[in-house]
This record gives sequence, C-alpha cells and structure tokens, in this order.
Amino acid sequence: MKNKKTISPIRIVFYLVLIGYAFITLGPFLWSAITSLKPTSEVNNFSVNLKTLSFKNYIFVFKNYPFLRWTMNSIIVAGVVTCGNLLFNSMAGYSLARINFPGRNVMFLAVLGMMMIPGQVVMVPTYILLSKLGWVNTYKGMTIPFLTSLFGIFLMRQFYLSIPKEVEEAAEVDGLGKFGTFFRIVMPMSKTALTTQFILMFTGNWNSFLWPSLLAQSTEMYTLPVGLNSFYGQYFQASDQVMAGVMILSLPSILIFFLLQRNFVKGLTNSGGKE
Repeated sequence: MKNKKTISPIRIVFYLVLIGYAFITLGPFLWSAITSLKPTSEVNNFSVNLKTLSFKNYIFVFKNYPFLRWTMNSIIVAGVVTCGNLLFNSMAGYSLARINFPGRNVMFLAVLGMMMIPGQVVMVPTYILLSKLGWVNTYKGMTIPFLTSLFGIFLMRQFYLSIPKEVEEAAEVDGLGKFGTFFRIVMPMSKTALTTQFILMFTGNWNSFLWPSLLAQSTEMYTLPVGLNSFYGQYFQASDQVMAGVMILSLPSILIFFLLQRNFVKGLTNSGGKE
C-alpha cells in the first residue's frame, strides 16, 4: 500500500491563519453588501432580516443623485490617466533600462529619490500651478498632471532589465529602429508588467479621493468617491445609500482584479529586475 501523505501541524496552523485572515478581510465587505440592501430603519441592527432586503437603495441612488454623471467622470479620469501611465511609464522605463545617454544613472537615482518625497509636500505648489493655468474643475486638471508615475517608471524599468538584449539586437539587425523595436517587439513582450501597472493605476485612480475633491468644485465634475462623500451631511449620514454607492464603486476594481490576477502576480514576480 502506498503511504498516505501527512500534513504537518505547521501547515495546518498556516492554513487556519490564512482562513481566519480571509474572514477578517471579507467581513467589512460582506457587512457593506448587506447594509446596502437593508432599509434605513434596520441599518444599525446587527441581525439580518432576509424579508426586508431589497435593491431600493440602489434605485434611490440613481434616481436622486447624478450617479451616472459621476460614474462617467470616474471612467474618463481613470481611463485617461491609466492609458497615459501605460504609455509614458513604459517609454521612460525602457529608456532608463536600455538606452545609454548622459546622466541616465543620475536620472534613475532622481526617480528613486522623488519616490521618497511625500505627496503632501507638492500638493500646494501643484494646486497653485493648476489654478493659474485655469485647470481647476476641468478634466485637464484631473488627468494631465497624473499621466506619469514614479513607481510605474521604476516598475517598468526593472521589468525591461529582465528582457534579454539579444531580442532587441535581432530586431535592430532586421532594420527596426528604437521606436520600432519598442512598440513592435518590446511592448508585446511586456504583457504581464503592463497588466500589473494597469491594475494598480486604474484601481488607484478609480478610488482616488484627495485630488478629485480638491479639483472638482462643481457637482457635475465629481467622481464617484467625491460624490459618495456628499451623502454625508453635518447632521445626518445615509449609511444605507452610501453602502449602495460603495458596492457600485467597488465592482469594477473587483472584476478587473479577478480577470487579470494571474498576469498581475506574474508581473510583480518578473519586475524584480537585475542590474
């Protein structure tokens, strides 16, 4: 008879810890989902009455707030910023990894150094600049300053260091220049890194609150996170409606991650790079 494989006690404890952590992580999400289906009178009740659960809060949100407009604003802002980051971060990362030019190492060290600067330090100067340009409360102000990311440049640079140089040398022998090699050879090989960057940039900008709240000064320019914040007043808070909005806000990020999670993990793994 074949010996049955035994599971070590350490592995059992490890799995139990993971299961417990999963429950702790999913707890707030499940509570939000259930609260979004409750009537206002039962929001503060810990018990759940299945007979009273409904989608009335979702219907109320779309009927009484410009939710579709806020959703479109979020799609425009997150979409434009994400596409810009995918292009410009990739080009900058490739140049720092493969193109020899004076000051390349200094520029890379500058990128690393600026990554350590807190965003709050540049917040006031950036807002003043956008105000003088007349970009406050516009799509330009909410997208153009964020079309690049220092972390994205670093991520792509590290990934491109892992690509064999022979691939690019073969492309150059075939007559491709730097731009041709980059767009026709290197970019198609960067699927995992681009997927990782796409998930990070899209979810980050889709859920962004600080800059949209500063730059969007009219209700028509609100993104979803800023619009949800308007559900709270000085003397009231519509928790059931807020949770309905939160569930709608969370859905795209959850779907994108589940659809692209395999490439996301590979991209993080392959972006360690080498010097």
